[in-house]
Amino acid sequence: MRIRLIGEHVYVSIVALVTAELAVCCAAFILAVYVRFGADLTAFGGVYGPLWPPRALVFSVMMVLCLAAFGLYSARQRARTIGIVLRVVAAMVAGVAVTAVVWYVIPGLRVGRGVMILAAIASIVAVALTRTVFGRLVHEDVFKRRVLVYGSGQGATSIAELRRRSDRRGFVLVGYLKAEEHAVPVKALDPTLGLFELCVRHDVDEIVVAMDDRRRQFPLRELLECRLAGVDVTELLTFLERETGRVRLDVLNPSWLIFGPGFRRDPLRLFSSRILDIVASVLILTVSLPVMILSALAILFEDGWRAPVFYRQARVGGAGRSFQLLKFRSMRRDAETDGRARWAAKDDPRVTRVGAVMRKLRIDELPQILNVLRGNMSLVGPRPERPHFVAELAQKIPYYVERHCVKPGITGWAQLCYPYGSSEQDAIEKLQYDLYYIKNNSLLFDLSILLQTVEVVFLAKGAR
Repeated sequence: MRIRLIGEHVYVSIVALVTAELAVCCAAFILAVYVRFGADLTAFGGVYGPLWPPRALVFSVMMVLCLAAFGLYSARQRARTIGIVLRVVAAMVAGVAVTAVVWYVIPGLRVGRGVMILAAIASIVAVALTRTVFGRLVHEDVFKRRVLVYGSGQGATSIAELRRRSDRRGFVLVGYLKAEEHAVPVKALDPTLGLFELCVRHDVDEIVVAMDDRRRQFPLRELLECRLAGVDVTELLTFLERETGRVRLDVLNPSWLIFGPGFRRDPLRLFSSRILDIVASVLILTVSLPVMILSALAILFEDGWRAPVFYRQARVGGAGRSFQLLKFRSMRRDAETDGRARWAAKDDPRVTRVGAVMRKLRIDELPQILNVLRGNMSLVGPRPERPHFVAELAQKIPYYVERHCVKPGITGWAQLCYPYGSSEQDAIEKLQYDLYYIKNNSLLFDLSILLQTVEVVFLAKGAR
């Protein structure tokens, strides 16, 4: 089961896990205070007085945010047990560092190193135990919606073809009720029973209408009866969007884009996006300036002091306008001497030794902060493509030009959900995630994407 939160559909099981780990991190901090100062918590630190509850809240929130930043609340997380343990430890270390910065900014909430170390160790143990208990005691089906699909044609097949565990994590498929002459050959329900009776018998929470042609034998009265009895009725495309986090092009129709919710570009949203871009860009530029200087020196050291440090390339931005994208040069100067645009490939021979390291750590993307400050780009949005590829893909892929209704971004929903794209098929897959972002974009969704980008950067995911 999913609920609407921070611009995307979040699994109830993940919300429950976040709540549990927020509580255990808070309890770990209080336990650390108790071990360090004894039973009288109001005497915590002497001069600190009774301010331990705000400290516990700040500590636990920072820890949970860092756990999220390392992908530990992601439905797409596929790491094995050792990978999860390493992520938890790394997240806790990062959480201590971030909390220390908060203490520095707000001295009145500062705590001693002893309490911080004890709280961090206790949090690691508590989070590990919580995840173990949560995984064993809370069966996933408890949080899943029981779904009946009304339809048996091509649209219904798109649900049957959902193979990824993350795409099926929010629902249990009760079965398909035949509505066309042909039928999906799995989990077919008895068509002699009424739709309402099937819902009662199978304890259905939601009906997904997946008819290929609604003009013929549309069960209006039966669906209305189910709806009034508390069963949700959802159209196919909305269901797939909610469960997969993307807009499926194979079942997309223009009326859904025109009349459906989302795709809002109101002035307040544009203003909040610009404020986030400016504030975050200045902070990132300030923190990363030493890294940028060292990167520039490394490029000059490898290719000579007269070699260009930056690379400028035409890209298509918001409203289809072109701009010059700025990056650290990671390829040889003769990479495209013939003027022919090429997709970047894995282990691309055109990449320099310094460039390979910069690409792995995403350092080559840092100068794009200047594009954000100029207003050519945003921090979050679809990746900007070269005009040659845009013209080519727009002719082959429906709705491709719609991705240019927002500014392109350094990071984005498609970059988080899909690996580096270097083909037409990859462009189709990423467009589905871009359309989902454009439809559901909000300030909180942007912040969520920025937080999840931390895992991509630190673990060098999908770099080429």
